[in-house]
Amino acid sequence: MQLLNQESKKTNILPFLAVGTFGLNLFALLVLTFHGSLLQQLNRKNAMPSLVQLVDGSAITVESQPNLERNPETIRRFVGETMTLMMTWSPKQPQRIVQQISSDLLANGFRQKFEKEISNLAPDNQSTGTESVLVLQRVSQPTKIEDGKWRVEMLANQLSLTSFDPLGNSTPFNKQILVRVRNDQETPLPSPALPLNLAVHRVGEARLEIYNICDIKEKNCS
Repeated sequence: MQLLNQESKKTNILPFLAVGTFGLNLFALLVLTFHGSLLQQLNRKNAMPSLVQLVDGSAITVESQPNLERNPETIRRFVGETMTLMMTWSPKQPQRIVQQISSDLLANGFRQKFEKEISNLAPDNQSTGTESVLVLQRVSQPTKIEDGKWRVEMLANQLSLTSFDPLGNSTPFNKQILVRVRNDQETPLPSPALPLNLAVHRVGEARLEIYNICDIKEKNCS
């Protein structure tokens, strides 16, 4: 009889143990879910700097930023390098090839206007034997127009050289450059890639594009 009573007590306790274990597991799951939501909120509010390793082996820390934000120096560098690439050509790297490759750094609706702008700049210096170099004097700090859009003022000269005029002819190129964030997919590199392809690809990693260029004195550049 005593053995039967002990077995009966064990049988009666098992359901309580099962319910108790289930309840503890459910409570632990709720606690973990609550803690997870708190961590997500903290990550959104106070994102820690990320470690970025550069190609040369050095490392930098960068702050997490929204997709529409760019560092002012990134914008200035993009404008300076883009304009230099697009307005530098030679007999070995003709203007047509330069404009074709570097057009990836321009907004789709602005490419034809830019080609016309360059053609009107110095129509007598577009021959195949001409070398052109953009000499930058100043690239201003960007002025924010709206989220993801900025205005930069650039003072420069286009220097055109020929075998008949080794000293060159300088034409002022003082402009307002309008820049915006681009969200489309990055253009893949062709195979084989020219040095200019690699340069344009590197500049394009800023995920920016030029969508308008106006005279430096124009008041309604939009």
